[in-house]
Amino acid sequence: MPRKAVYAGSFDPITNGHLWMVEQGSALFDELVVAIGQNPDKRYAFTLEERLRTLRLAVAALPRVTVDQFENRYLAEYASSVGAQFILRGIRDTRDFEFERGMRHINNDLHPGITTVFLMPPRQMAEVSSSLVKGLVGPAGWREVVHQYVPPAVYELLLDRHGRS
Repeated sequence: MPRKAVYAGSFDPITNGHLWMVEQGSALFDELVVAIGQNPDKRYAFTLEERLRTLRLAVAALPRVTVDQFENRYLAEYASSVGAQFILRGIRDTRDFEFERGMRHINNDLHPGITTVFLMPPRQMAEVSSSLVKGLVGPAGWREVVHQYVPPAVYELLLDRHGRS
């Protein structure tokens, strides 16, 4: 049976840290579903369509990776519905660890047959988050700074939205 995992997030927007996780996951698993979780109570900076498009462009070169989305469901329920045996999660710091540890236990309560796998990104990506990227946009010189933290499709979207000059 192929080893299938789900790596989920809001990807608002996808960063190079997320992309590192996807690349590692595609090397570890036979199939990796990268899924955008939609929370109807959360406000997003980018539309679902923008996030799906930039995510698909960012992972296009990875043949065992597919992109999907789900709404108003527990991650373990979604993973089970697509036949995944694993949930892939990233841990950047102790705050992430505490949160992810609790979620791992909840996911295990919901679906004991699904194993959560944690990866820790390299130091140069440990501080990169969607919130950080969004917070860097605006001040003089933001284009040069933000460029290093996001895939090209996200950078182009940010340029279109916030100006190219």
